[in-house]
Amino acid sequence: MSQWSQVQQLEIKFLEQVDQFYDDNFPMEVRHLLAQWIESQDWEAASNNEPMATILLQNLLIQLDEQLDRVSQEKNLLLIHNLKRIRKLLQGKYHGNPMHIAVIISNCLREERRILAAASMPVQGPLEKQLQNSVVSERQRNVEHKVSAIKNSAQMTEQDVKYLEDLQEEFDFRYKTMQSLEQGDKNSILMKQEMVMLQEMLNTLDYKRKEVLSKMAQVINESDVLMNNMLLEELLDWKRRQQIACIGGPLHSGLDQLQNCFTLLAESLFQVRRQLEKLDELLTKLTYDGDPILLQRPHLLERVNFLLYNLFRSSFVIERQPCMPTHPQRPMVLKTLIQFTVKLRLLIKLPELNYQIRVKATIDKNVSTISNRRFVLCGTHVKAMNMDESANGSLSVEFRHLQPKEMKSSAGSKGNEGPQMVTEELHSISFETQVSLYGLTIDLETSSLPVVMISNVSQLPNAWASIIWYNLLSKDCQHLAFFNNPPTATLSQLLEVLSWQFSSYVGRGLNSEQLNMLAEKLMGQQISYNDYQLSWAKFCKEHLPGKSFTFWVWLEAILDLIKKHILPLWIDGYIMGFVSKEKERVLLRDKMPGTFLLRFSESNLGGITFTWVDQSENGEVRFHSVEPYNKGRLTALPFADILRDYKVILADNVPENPLKYLYPDIPKDKAFGKYYSCQPNEVSRPTEGGVKGYVPAVFIPISKILYDSTDPHSPSDLLPMSPSVYAVLREHLSPTVIETALSSPYSAD
Repeated sequence: MSQWSQVQQLEIKFLEQVDQFYDDNFPMEVRHLLAQWIESQDWEAASNNEPMATILLQNLLIQLDEQLDRVSQEKNLLLIHNLKRIRKLLQGKYHGNPMHIAVIISNCLREERRILAAASMPVQGPLEKQLQNSVVSERQRNVEHKVSAIKNSAQMTEQDVKYLEDLQEEFDFRYKTMQSLEQGDKNSILMKQEMVMLQEMLNTLDYKRKEVLSKMAQVINESDVLMNNMLLEELLDWKRRQQIACIGGPLHSGLDQLQNCFTLLAESLFQVRRQLEKLDELLTKLTYDGDPILLQRPHLLERVNFLLYNLFRSSFVIERQPCMPTHPQRPMVLKTLIQFTVKLRLLIKLPELNYQIRVKATIDKNVSTISNRRFVLCGTHVKAMNMDESANGSLSVEFRHLQPKEMKSSAGSKGNEGPQMVTEELHSISFETQVSLYGLTIDLETSSLPVVMISNVSQLPNAWASIIWYNLLSKDCQHLAFFNNPPTATLSQLLEVLSWQFSSYVGRGLNSEQLNMLAEKLMGQQISYNDYQLSWAKFCKEHLPGKSFTFWVWLEAILDLIKKHILPLWIDGYIMGFVSKEKERVLLRDKMPGTFLLRFSESNLGGITFTWVDQSENGEVRFHSVEPYNKGRLTALPFADILRDYKVILADNVPENPLKYLYPDIPKDKAFGKYYSCQPNEVSRPTEGGVKGYVPAVFIPISKILYDSTDPHSPSDLLPMSPSVYAVLREHLSPTVIETALSSPYSAD
């Protein structure tokens, strides 16, 4: 079943979440009509590969053309109209930046997987529940409402200033007219009436000046309260959502809404600033004792400038955190001499700033890191922000060719001999620029979330563990000494994040049973795991009991195995995966002979095994587990074909496949048939025409089980053996020697 088909079967509350991230940037009609094609493309890779993204965009438009031809034959006028509009929209929007649509589609597919995983979970996790808090949504609506109200107030004040200007011009005209009269005329009754009228006008001017200044002060006060009590808090929430999204959590959105609010507020403050400048012009033409403009304007202008300074400084954000194109789902882990990308945005989108702001990137600027290693950034590290590269027209800049390079230590050492592991050293990438606008000059600076620098890909798993731990537990983007004394995490928090690793990286999250098994793996059997505190060392540094590897290394190897070798089976839910041997026996004990399940090895890194149940002649239940298959074996033979072709040689040397039903009772071929690469009996004939032909060889995984008085009735790990290997052994060894070798014990899994 396609991912989109699964989405359509969700409950209405989950469908509403899906509806939120489909808009004109990627219309849902396209997702629906091209569901299978879209899911078969690698949009994640294309999001950091422009030639690949260009080809995918072209193919997307071709697919839409084919759909247009189809609906044209059906004479569906409404759908024809919509598809033509959508095609024109997508071509116009992404022709100059095809990677942007790849990012959007990749995010949409990822968010679908997360929602599907959340729908399969009995209870929403604590972090996700916090992120989707209704109070937050209510505050977002309040911010948008108040920004619009401030904008309207500034517009109304604009009209008041214009009225005040007209009133002062009339006063000025009448006053100058009176001044031009001769002395005798000034003593006339009409002139005295005119002077009374001028005094009344001056009183009105004074009142209106006070009224306008009061309204400006109100706009400034409301802007101050909105910015410091609501808008900046909303920005902090967005940054927190970005942190969570970086480690596999719900897709962070809302930056466009924040940009709209920041821009409207900046426009309103600039409008008030121009109004204050207009009052200064009026002041030069007319002033008097107790003039409110003279008394209040300097203070109001100072406040407006202060708010604009703070608003601009807060609006300079990292839209997309540093990430290597080769590892799009492992952001903030950077390898020396490998390019990475990072995107920044100025949330105040003003046309006057297009191509006027040059941003400079540096690493570990003015930061005292706990590492002895020092780095420099190579490549293009200065670029101008513009509105042309982003499909949504935001004022942004994307660095695509930065490379970190380690500097040689002056002492001659490699520079990585600090108190911590390399993968626990945190570094910061900073960006600085200057905005000059309407007489204001504002220095801006922002920093990425902490990054981990590695020099070898083998360090990637532990580096990613550091990124997960930091962003789960810290909201401070500059706490580079975090791992000097890393805090503990509650088990419920960590399990939720571990499920996100599976939903974001391999398309299917973990259910409560699977998470319980991981909890046992981490903490041992407990009566209750509520609020249990887990240390960083337990998660990533201490070896599992009786093993030579840590919990995280074991889990990361499973993720890698799924991604590269058994992804479709995992996504469709046919791999139980995380189940202990004890639980495995309980599940299989009462099932039909030949019932099997698939689980990940607990004693081998990146291994998957299957266990089946059968009965002896006297009705005794027996369990058998094959030696785990690792990525080396699965590279040679697809796992679905192994399940189809697996044979066991019993005592009478008759090979048979013991695997009949996938737990609980799904016929094996019904579950895995669509994954088989070919049918084993489809053997081509030898070539004709006198040339010697060959019958193709087929690898068949095979094991031998011996039942005698010396065999213990316990699960045995069975070594897969191909027919050719077995034949060679029979040529050189006696059956007794082979049976002795096959009956030797293997390490239990």
